[in-house]
Amino acid sequence: MCPDNRFLFFKQVKEYFSDFFGLFFPQVCASCGTKLLKNENVICTFCLYHIPKTKFHLDKDNPVAKLFWGRAYIENATAWFLFHKGSGFQKLLHKLKYNSRMDIGLTLGSYFGAELKNAVLYSNIDVVIPVPLHPKRQKKRGYNQSELIARGIAEQMGIPVDITSLYRSKATETQTKKSKDERWKNVENIFKIKDENILKGKHILLVDDVVTTGATLESCAHALLTAEGAKVSIACLAASLR
Repeated sequence: MCPDNRFLFFKQVKEYFSDFFGLFFPQVCASCGTKLLKNENVICTFCLYHIPKTKFHLDKDNPVAKLFWGRAYIENATAWFLFHKGSGFQKLLHKLKYNSRMDIGLTLGSYFGAELKNAVLYSNIDVVIPVPLHPKRQKKRGYNQSELIARGIAEQMGIPVDITSLYRSKATETQTKKSKDERWKNVENIFKIKDENILKGKHILLVDDVVTTGATLESCAHALLTAEGAKVSIACLAASLR
């Protein structure tokens, strides 16, 4: 059997077993729970269409960017969609962060990256860096959700991901129930970079899952900007703006 025929054969076998197991364990939309069609992945077409996308990547002076005005020198900042507590799209983020649904981060990051690669404001990015977890928390969770989003974005944009240059030097409490001031104090000066020379002159796309007050991202940006000539833009999968 020639290589092309062998590839086709194994592809057909894979599709057969995928269809077979799908009869008993159907894949469902991570947002609404309906059964996914054969050409759908993670999220159904209906939910993907109705995600409340912001289009902030087309507007330099958008609400996410304004979070950082007077706080950190950020080139551009955006979030792919808005969400509110209790919405179906909050389920996506909860499953990504707490239910080991790593595919959600990669898939939605890829959709986000497909839009960013065509945006003028993000046309000169050199490297994508996710907001790091402390090693103890990442070991407990098993993965960093921001890294998964970053990898999805970077693949679409055709640029590298750097998961080693920026690190969290101190384990902190979750930001979820803290006030704006408490959030900043919780993350102040806890991020460091290992080698300034690696990021020298680079335009960095800093990626996180959700932006609320921007405290964590601000702290990361301050660390990254200690590299000579570095510039920082921000891309978050979602924004929960108060």
